[in-house]
Amino acid sequence: MFSTPRRRRASLLAVSAVIAVGPLGLAGPAAAAPPVAEAPAPAAPLAPDTRFTTPVPDPGAVRQTIDLARQQRFGDAELIAREAATPQAIWFTDGTPKEVRQEVRRASALAAATRSVPTYVVYNVPGRDCSQYSSGGAADDAAYRAWVDGFAAGLRKGQQITVVIEPDGLALMPGDCPPGTYPEGTAPTDEGRLADITYAAAAIERANPAALVYLDAGHVGWHAVGDIAERLDAAQVEQFQGFALNVSNYQYTANLQQYGTWISSCLTLITVTALPSSECGSQYWSGGPANDFQGVALDPLQQWSDTAADPTANTAGVNSRYDQQLGELEPTAHFVVDTSRNGRGPWVPDTTYPDPQTWCNPPARGLGPRPDAQPAAEFPLLDAYLWVKTPGQSDGQCNRGIAGSATDPEWGGIVDPAAGAWFPEQALELAQLAVPPLR
Repeated sequence: MFSTPRRRRASLLAVSAVIAVGPLGLAGPAAAAPPVAEAPAPAAPLAPDTRFTTPVPDPGAVRQTIDLARQQRFGDAELIAREAATPQAIWFTDGTPKEVRQEVRRASALAAATRSVPTYVVYNVPGRDCSQYSSGGAADDAAYRAWVDGFAAGLRKGQQITVVIEPDGLALMPGDCPPGTYPEGTAPTDEGRLADITYAAAAIERANPAALVYLDAGHVGWHAVGDIAERLDAAQVEQFQGFALNVSNYQYTANLQQYGTWISSCLTLITVTALPSSECGSQYWSGGPANDFQGVALDPLQQWSDTAADPTANTAGVNSRYDQQLGELEPTAHFVVDTSRNGRGPWVPDTTYPDPQTWCNPPARGLGPRPDAQPAAEFPLLDAYLWVKTPGQSDGQCNRGIAGSATDPEWGGIVDPAAGAWFPEQALELAQLAVPPLR
């Protein structure tokens, strides 16, 4: 049954600033997730002047800044320093329950000391990323929930925080993974994945009702609106602040603003009016009253709007369709967008590859809009731009699908750093090509 959603609604100086900060220490069938008996009191929404937390920089950023300064490349050194000094998320990806509790306590103390709002990422679900570049996660559902309990125990009750739950956890479910992904008898299940995500979000809100919790929902170049809305609904998103988009990806901000609004609208329709999710307007067919239902697939390589001359970038049809379907209903699920690397939008390679891996360390990309709360009045459900992915950290060891190759032709045939390791070449390029510019 539908339950009431939560309503909430000079160059070396910069180099020195980064270097001065020391490293932050980081450290069978699934049981059903416990029901959320009653929606807690609404958490305070993010204020427009919210100051987000800047974590201690990746050691790779510090080393690169020093190396560039020693080479008298002071402009580039400043760019890396500015990149690292921009507020961004703190990721929690492994460790014992005790270790993650201690890590969260340290991060919470940093946020309190700087009077800022941190963004935390919970990323330890069993079988994550279909055992690909970011493989890992807890051993099983029980181990995951114990780890989540440790995470929650490290929170400060009443401290405003934003939390993104399990990037790709819903968009890439165990059932989406190809056969043979997991050893026989060890595969996580879709039911367990959903229950784990709900458990994590609920545990965080119980520990700190001031937390704004967002379930990850992939990005606009992936699932159709109705598909991801169904998955969010199955994970009980209505009990939480909402969902997160574009984590670690490169889709245009303008398109994500539309996509997020459509997802929230679709959630309302499928939960309140029982509209089939297949009837929700989508990026893959733009028909609606405004264009006499003459829809086309929207082009992710263009920036969309209701006034675009090109039909493949015009969203008026979809928006008018939702206006008609919703009537007096008001969507309530809010969302945040990861703008850490999307300043130049998605990448299209000039070379044909077996698998271009457009999500994996694409070249010629730039940092996107800086973290900002309530950044677009025309999209009231959009709570914030956040830098969720740490810019400068690799997406993985990309080979563009070339059989037998471990090197990346787009980066001069090098072996890319492993996922999460510092990638100096990409870090600098992201800063140099930032939109808007870093300086």
